[in-house]
Amino acid sequence: MKHLILFIGILAFVACKEENPSKNDTEIIEAITADIIEDEVQQSVTAVKQDLQEKGYQVFDYVDPKSQDTILMQQYFMAFLKKGPSRSQTKEEADSLQKQHLAHLGRMYEEGFADISGPFGDDGEIRGITIYNVPTLEMADSLANMDPMVKAGRLVIEIHPWWAAKGFPLR
Repeated sequence: MKHLILFIGILAFVACKEENPSKNDTEIIEAITADIIEDEVQQSVTAVKQDLQEKGYQVFDYVDPKSQDTILMQQYFMAFLKKGPSRSQTKEEADSLQKQHLAHLGRMYEEGFADISGPFGDDGEIRGITIYNVPTLEMADSLANMDPMVKAGRLVIEIHPWWAAKGFPLR
């Protein structure tokens, strides 16, 4: 905030100095703006990193060689939902389990434990994935094993630590 106030003050000073800022003044304003934005982004990355570490998450950052941006990496846990040994349920039982399974995944998302879930488009051994946003493998495993499909043996869980850039969207 203090940087924003400083920026507004400098902008007002330059505006009062001349009605049409010279190219030099414009370059100064652009440089100051870039510095302020970079400083706020860095503080933001530092604050997010500290908050995650205090909560027990594994993180690291690096500077992207191309953009020179600081990228915060976080460890997530990717749960592979695989065909389980008990797949002989009736259609009604399987349909009921599917509804409970989707409700469980929805709850995981709503409570912030899972960031994304979805089935695979083939009929292979691995039926789908869920990416858990929790500090430990034990927590991810516990949450994944609460799934009614897993409890019924229709699915089994295989979990792996997975690193991704914090805050980057899917494209």
